[in-house]
Amino acid sequence: MTLANTQSQALEFECDTGNYHTFCPISCVAWLYQKIEDSFFLVIGTKTCGYFLQNAMGVMIFAEPRYAMAELEEGDVSAKLNDYDELKRLCLQIKRDRNPSVIVWIGTCTTEIIKMDLEGLAPKLEAEIGIPIVVARANGLDYAFTQGEDTVLAAMAHRCPSSDQVTTSEEKAERGGIQKLLSFGRQQETSAEPTESVYHDHPPLVLFGSVPDPINTQITLELKRQGIQVSGWLPAKRYTELPVIDEGYYVAGINPFLSRTASTLMRRRKCKLIGAPFPIGPDGTRAWVEKICSVFGIEPQGLEEREAQIWDSLEDYVSLIRGKSVYFMGDNLLEISLARFLVRCGMTVPEIGIPYMDKRYQAAELKFLEQTCHEMGVPLPKIIEKPDNYNQLQRIKATQPDLVITGMAHANPLEARGISTKWSVEFTFAQIHGFTNARDVLELVTRPLRRNQNLKDLGWEKLVKEEATV
Repeated sequence: MTLANTQSQALEFECDTGNYHTFCPISCVAWLYQKIEDSFFLVIGTKTCGYFLQNAMGVMIFAEPRYAMAELEEGDVSAKLNDYDELKRLCLQIKRDRNPSVIVWIGTCTTEIIKMDLEGLAPKLEAEIGIPIVVARANGLDYAFTQGEDTVLAAMAHRCPSSDQVTTSEEKAERGGIQKLLSFGRQQETSAEPTESVYHDHPPLVLFGSVPDPINTQITLELKRQGIQVSGWLPAKRYTELPVIDEGYYVAGINPFLSRTASTLMRRRKCKLIGAPFPIGPDGTRAWVEKICSVFGIEPQGLEEREAQIWDSLEDYVSLIRGKSVYFMGDNLLEISLARFLVRCGMTVPEIGIPYMDKRYQAAELKFLEQTCHEMGVPLPKIIEKPDNYNQLQRIKATQPDLVITGMAHANPLEARGISTKWSVEFTFAQIHGFTNARDVLELVTRPLRRNQNLKDLGWEKLVKEEATV
């Protein structure tokens, strides 16, 4: 056990000995293929991987999703077949049927075990078929399923062009059109008097993290209100629109599980990372924007009023959870940000379980959590990395929290013991970033509490007790 600080006023960290009770990271295909519209994802694994994808994303099959399985058979595992010829055959079929702008190979545990040289095969095949092939080893050796996105974005960061590479007039025109879309309503210089730019003069800023297009728009507009222009997003809506990244560019992440992407951008592309709390909840969004403003030497305008306005609109939800406790079992690496937001809403958090903690990438968020607990006058939560679920269940039984945010595997057993639960995976797929989406977070958090209250009003609790005595 290691402690972050011997003082009782500092966050306490422990590392348990549990297994990683999360989905396989290849599930990142579920949201990435929808985000990158001209992509195709080829998962290279066994039938087990195929069964997982069918169960996790079977509902989407009728929509002809842009992903497929390359199943390894016994011959592949025993190295009797030619990997290159088989992958070439599949990629040519993908090119013929779908003609994507990029094919992403997702490596699995099996490709790691048999030491399949995907990085060596990809460049040769890419040159032969004329389609970029990005290799991402999003396998079960990761800690949490959301890190699959981290692996894919880190691989794509290598493919972002530099300004020297964007040389043709067509490329410049295309990227000029993209910048117009990212500007969202920049004033047109059609009047007789020249119009002043709505943006400050600052270094280029690229944001990274896969979120739905409405959140891209909202976040871009929030920064535009402060006179900050977003030069691009990683990933872009289309692979052909990946942002230009040069040495010295500033980058900022919007998800806590993208530490590998952040490291790649800093070390390989020589970018400067803006370390800030993540834009989840009104408090986190304000802190995130303020940090970017401070780095660029810009005085934030109207953020306090904007945050106060959002909090006023959330009071109907906040009143339901104020004074209640929430326990995080750990699943998707969003736990620290969500806990900080819920503490600001008036909840207490006795413990935060998290599969993996990168204290450097989440340093600002950890400091913000500590500050929030002090300001709200509540005890600091204990943060347990790689928690042992058996020990967690004993602590849940002892503390009896009002709500447990957990993986799907433990929800029903906890509900059977009279403890309200919420699936943590729902926060991964919901729109939770920015000022305007804080309501969606609280909608998810309060749903089980509201359901239980409705059942209580209907006399369900009394009926259950009567049946138990019969």
